[in-house]
Amino acid sequence: MHHTTALFIELGAVILGLGLLGRLAGRIGFSPIPLYLLAGLAFGHGGIRPLSASESFVATGADIGVALLLLLLGLEYTGSELAASLRAQYPSGAVDFVLNALPGALAALLLGWGALAAVALAGVTWISSSGVVAKSLGDLGRLGHRETPVIVGVLVIEDLAMAVYLPVLTALLAGLSLSEGGVTLLIALGTVGTVFYVAVRHGHHISRAVSSDNPELLLLVVLGLTLCVAGLTQELHISAAVGAFLIGIALSDEVAEGVRGLLAPLRDLFAAVFFVFFGLSTDPADIPPVLAPALLLAAVTALTKIATGWYAARRAGVGAAGRWRAGGSLVARGEFSIVIAGLAAGTEPRVGPLATAYVLVLVLLGPLAMRWTEPLARRLGHLARARATTPPAAPRASREAEATGTP
Repeated sequence: MHHTTALFIELGAVILGLGLLGRLAGRIGFSPIPLYLLAGLAFGHGGIRPLSASESFVATGADIGVALLLLLLGLEYTGSELAASLRAQYPSGAVDFVLNALPGALAALLLGWGALAAVALAGVTWISSSGVVAKSLGDLGRLGHRETPVIVGVLVIEDLAMAVYLPVLTALLAGLSLSEGGVTLLIALGTVGTVFYVAVRHGHHISRAVSSDNPELLLLVVLGLTLCVAGLTQELHISAAVGAFLIGIALSDEVAEGVRGLLAPLRDLFAAVFFVFFGLSTDPADIPPVLAPALLLAAVTALTKIATGWYAARRAGVGAAGRWRAGGSLVARGEFSIVIAGLAAGTEPRVGPLATAYVLVLVLLGPLAMRWTEPLARRLGHLARARATTPPAAPRASREAEATGTP
């Protein structure tokens, strides 16, 4: 069969399959991400039938998917909103890091994987899935709730922290010296700081420059600018995803609204391809040996994320119900965890299977935690209050004496 013919058939089957899986996920009320990962595992190396003709195209599409995920996330914020959120939520961000990065690092060390794997696995357990959380908030009708800005603030701090973490991880994985790694980190911080300053102070000029009444021209200009900046940041040893996120922050007002509508379908397509690609690159036979550690790590970090959200909402003066909802909303892990594991796969291949199993568990548990954390906490609170107000039972002898009338 001709290569182009095989590519069309194979790629068409992949996209059609993703559409059917997405429809199934929508009917059962779950994120489609775990189904996409499972599909990648089924047709990757060691799976039912490896994809050969479309593998390189899927790999490129996966990189585009990460950039578009972070671009559209950045479009949700203006520079001033982001600055205000950082000022208000940075203590919560510190608590988030301590509670959720340390379990991953300790797990890698206890498994005997070494310091490099510990740094990578700390990132995997630290970062919540902005995509899953944002979609679930909309599906549950909670975008207007008082705790939602708190949730968004924690997510933004995590995403910005990636601008520092990912260059450091990349430098460590590349085996750079301390001086080379320091230079890489300085370049990353300088680049992020410059773009952030431009987004806050001059974002309206950028929006005006790319603005167009023609949807086709607007799509081409913004998509081209995003990919160029993503490529340049990648060349500077900064994640392409961070560059795309900063471009999204720089666009505002009507431009952001128009771009969001134009690029959302492309994001959904290439993001699905990204999750499939990660599954393709993981051998299913590598998962059973790490399933038990993944389940234990998922249980621990689900609780630490709930504690993080509860603390952040409490600092913001949110009531008890909103605190529990905030905690449950942060449980899901997803895109960034997979990105980190993908970066580490070449040097620390053991991280990939554990991250895949871990994300599968928490991306399933995340929507459930959003729905049931607050009702469960309320029910437990009612039970505790009922026990506190119930008078203690009289001794048996006293009850018998009352019944017989004897003193």
